[in-house]
Amino acid sequence: MNNLRIDWDNLRIFLAVARSQSALEAAGQLELDHSTVTRRLHRLEKEIGSKLFDRTTQGHRLTPTGDRLLEAVERIDNALSTVDAEIGGDSQVLTGQVRLGATEGFGSFFLAPHLADFCARHPGITVDLLPVPRFVNLSKREADLAVSIERPESGAYVVCKLADYRLQLYATRHYLDRNPTISTLSDLQMHRFIGYVDELTFSTELRYLSKLAPGAAVKLRSTSIVAQFFAARQGHALAVLPSFIGNTSPDLIPVLPRTVEVVRSFWLIAPSERREIARVRALWDFLRERADRNRAYLMGETDSIVWS
Repeated sequence: MNNLRIDWDNLRIFLAVARSQSALEAAGQLELDHSTVTRRLHRLEKEIGSKLFDRTTQGHRLTPTGDRLLEAVERIDNALSTVDAEIGGDSQVLTGQVRLGATEGFGSFFLAPHLADFCARHPGITVDLLPVPRFVNLSKREADLAVSIERPESGAYVVCKLADYRLQLYATRHYLDRNPTISTLSDLQMHRFIGYVDELTFSTELRYLSKLAPGAAVKLRSTSIVAQFFAARQGHALAVLPSFIGNTSPDLIPVLPRTVEVVRSFWLIAPSERREIARVRALWDFLRERADRNRAYLMGETDSIVWS
């Protein structure tokens, strides 16, 4: 592709489709007709001499050639953004889409409200939040950056520890009043629990219940921590929950708070080449700032969340 003379407008359309994975959505973002976007993509593929997208019922998926072109075009886009920043300031450079992967509970209970603030602060940036009960695959471009409960052992990533968080054992007052008293860890053997589906947990970091109460009766299992939270509020069983989830409900009370506690960590991860894109870097810095301000909240030491 070194000797090709490619129209930048076609590359701009390609970039929008690659990011949104939809020609129709890209057309709306660029204020163009869908037919125009489709025609320009076909023209670009003809110029390059290779197919860039597989058109599926789920949208436009990049081919290997499309992946390589996306890397090159994003380097150009990043360079142009840097020029804009130096000439016109952040209001011009901080535009575009950023996709953030996260664990389900942290993404839903902590990140989502903070990201609303981020979007209000940066109206030119669109954030896609993926709160899912699994690892987000950054190498396959599922997201631009991710919050994970495990630090990657290999790969070209920029990684930093975002924060520690505490998990505690919770129950409703209704449950505690109608079941045997819990004074020690050994008392847990007489109680019912809500927990993960062991064979489907995506990380060993989540297998804490078997260590706290080995052999205890887990009567309801779910791959979703959010589902476990709502089930625990019904008052029929105990559940181990992150304090930033459990403490949001007035129905739930920490059980053996000085005896039962599990501390885990969140890691912020981005592919090295994407970490330097201005909008990704802006979100990276914002997440670190909000997590740092809320260390006590994430550790369950206070119920007060810090918003700015």
